[in-house]
Amino acid sequence: MREQTIYLDTHRAARLLGLSAKTLSRYRVSGGGPVFHKFGTLIRYRREDLEAWTATRRRASTSDDGTALLGADRRGRR
Repeated sequence: MREQTIYLDTHRAARLLGLSAKTLSRYRVSGGGPVFHKFGTLIRYRREDLEAWTATRRRASTSDDGTALLGADRRGRR
């Protein structure tokens, strides 16, 4: 039996991420945020998409722009 996909509205997605709904709205306009689905006028997020996005935000230090971890991943794949 296939699991049913659960979609979260902007407020619930923001709460899960520890962000404001306004921040998620800005990410939708400017890019860089989690992927979302649009059903007519409704904006929805899948939990697995939110988790995938948070994984891309992982950093080793406050000065890390994210390329250090990407570089480590690339070295491991060669």
